[in-house]
Amino acid sequence: MASSTAAAPPQFRAIGTRPIRHDGVDKVTGRAQYGADLRLPGMIFGKVLRSPHAHARIKSIDASRALACPGVLAVATARDLAPVSDADLTLKFLSNNILAGDKVLYKGHPVAAVAAENVHAAEAALKLIQVRYEPLPSVTDVRSAMADDAPALHPQFPNRRRGENGTLGPNVAEHQRVALGDTAKGFRKADLVVEQEFHIPTVHQGYIEPQNATAWWAAGGQLSVWCSSQAPFGIRTDTALVLGIPESSVRVVPMEIGGGFGGKLAAYLGPIAAVLSRKSGRPVKMTMTRAEVLEATGPNPGAFVRAKIGVTKKGRITAAEGYVAMEGGAYPGAFVAGALVSMFIPYDIPNVAIDAYDVVNNKPKSAPYRAPGAPLVSFAVESVLDQIAESLGVDPVEFRLANTAQEGTRRADGTRNPPIGCREVLEAVKSHPHYAAPLASNQGRGVAVGFWRNNTGASSVVVNVAPDGAVGLVTGSVDIGGSRVALALQLAESLGIPVEDVNPRVADTDTIGYTSNTSGSGVEFKTGWAVYEAAQDVKAQLRQRAALIWDTEAERVQYDNGFLLNLNSPGEVLTFKELAAQMNNTGGPITGRGNLSPMGVGGSAAAAILDVEVDPDTGKVAIIRATAFQDAGRAVHPSYVEGQIQGGTAQGIGWALNEEYIMSEDGTLLNTSFLDYRMPTSLDLPLIEAVIIEVPNPGHPYGVRGVGEASIIPPLAAVANAVYQATGYRFQSLPISPDRLLAALQGPEPGAEKST
Repeated sequence: MASSTAAAPPQFRAIGTRPIRHDGVDKVTGRAQYGADLRLPGMIFGKVLRSPHAHARIKSIDASRALACPGVLAVATARDLAPVSDADLTLKFLSNNILAGDKVLYKGHPVAAVAAENVHAAEAALKLIQVRYEPLPSVTDVRSAMADDAPALHPQFPNRRRGENGTLGPNVAEHQRVALGDTAKGFRKADLVVEQEFHIPTVHQGYIEPQNATAWWAAGGQLSVWCSSQAPFGIRTDTALVLGIPESSVRVVPMEIGGGFGGKLAAYLGPIAAVLSRKSGRPVKMTMTRAEVLEATGPNPGAFVRAKIGVTKKGRITAAEGYVAMEGGAYPGAFVAGALVSMFIPYDIPNVAIDAYDVVNNKPKSAPYRAPGAPLVSFAVESVLDQIAESLGVDPVEFRLANTAQEGTRRADGTRNPPIGCREVLEAVKSHPHYAAPLASNQGRGVAVGFWRNNTGASSVVVNVAPDGAVGLVTGSVDIGGSRVALALQLAESLGIPVEDVNPRVADTDTIGYTSNTSGSGVEFKTGWAVYEAAQDVKAQLRQRAALIWDTEAERVQYDNGFLLNLNSPGEVLTFKELAAQMNNTGGPITGRGNLSPMGVGGSAAAAILDVEVDPDTGKVAIIRATAFQDAGRAVHPSYVEGQIQGGTAQGIGWALNEEYIMSEDGTLLNTSFLDYRMPTSLDLPLIEAVIIEVPNPGHPYGVRGVGEASIIPPLAAVANAVYQATGYRFQSLPISPDRLLAALQGPEPGAEKST
């Protein structure tokens, strides 16, 4: 179910329409090639030996028995990677996460790898590799890892001071702070101050396709890597770094990708497969099992969050403070920047201070997951705001509207907002029929808001005009959400041609210029802009060709929606197709380029109304109605915007109700399958109504804002707020699973004052 507050404006012919995606037939018929589909001549298979300990020193590795096994062609350890030192911690951490060096830091940490003629031989050989470990104390809780007496994962970390007294502890990799105004003064002006603590678990992105990579190191020294990744150029860079070879020696071929959500940015298997290929002289293919994916790839960080907000009796927020401690996992890299910029951004607060900490512990190194950092802090802020609205006796949406951020509002980091859609999104929530619909006694309704900054980066595009008037669109942005058709629509709009005449392709790293990651909801912004620039290049060349035919100056030729007009002779017109047919007679091929790293990225506001029904006998929470709202700037392909909104909402609901890493005391992940790691399916969710709001981004030629991430932010708090309305219990720890809710309902102190 979907609705929109605005149709495509009349000045657009392609943008805002809903054509069938160009790669749709290939994907539904099985013709599309994923990493697991790749077959190369002489290909062998690799498997990884992983640590049974969450924290241990590696004393020795003996692979001689494995190498003697029939069918085994190569074994790899960290010694086969380029040597690194503590002087370059970034490279050391990158390399050690691919193959452990002196220590293992999480259960499942890669220690060695084997390549053999078949998978079974490789698996059998793994059991013959002898590794001597010295087990060390481990810590998997973010707050425990911050204690002064916690086991230190990386003695190289400096013992940073926090003021005159105390330290940040041995496992704090980074501390970031932003502040605006005077929070102490702001809280003194408040009539009500609410401060609460929140615990958010480690969760996984839950993509269906496991990580995979195939590497072929040719005799001439050229390395090719085929993989499913959101960052082929990033994989190229990291592979070259850990192998100690020139980046120009590595070619990465992006395959189709079966989901990523940020989890397929890092290099896991490619460098290992490359080492095995170099040693064996054969192409090596590696694919993870589901248990390996959950145990040894980057989940989203767990976190401890504290939110403190002060308000006047009239409902005006005077001050806010935030504290965020996020798990980086085994190596630094928690997304504290995302948390900092997202925590209070939907609101106009004159006095704000936020401290955020990147903390290492004995879990796999964290990876982005759809608006990384934002859902964690939004859960805290939106829960506290709901509590404040109730205490003041005001409508929760009206309360948020009274404090909403607008264009010009200064953020916590001191910057001022460009045009943003926070007010428009909240107005849409307030006026939607869902918000006023009746509820039964065991049902509750929750509302929450979120904001994601969206990202940009370098992008490269080539447009090739064919003699029949079709155009080939070559990009370096991997498609994980329908970006091929959305980019094709922007090109069709720019050239004034049918989108069916555009043939979009994703190229390998040798075929297209450097293109930054498919992440941060940035593709339709940055690559869409590159498409626009390439189209302007094509149009300029077409005008020159038409001028040659008409024996005039290019300035006397006008390009108008696929037609070239001779301003010297108003009756003379050439269509795009007609001129394309003459290009080889007027100067040769026409190829347009768009290479840029654009500024002007616009953030996206989102909101959710979620209704729940609680079964008091089992503690099960059922989502009975869901409406999700998001400012898309300009919905290039509304169907795929709606799909992104619905998908993010579903994932946020799963985070709120079911999903978490369940760890034993020794750091073992206990739920390593989709049977035990419980994600919502279509049977668990109602139809999610997606409401598109369009507040055009002035920083983009077509007003585009990213849409892939903001929708996951509101559901965590919206579910918790709805459960509170239904039960009287405010949950400050997620997930709100049946056993936890049932324990609360059956506890000795039921009532609205109880929090859990």
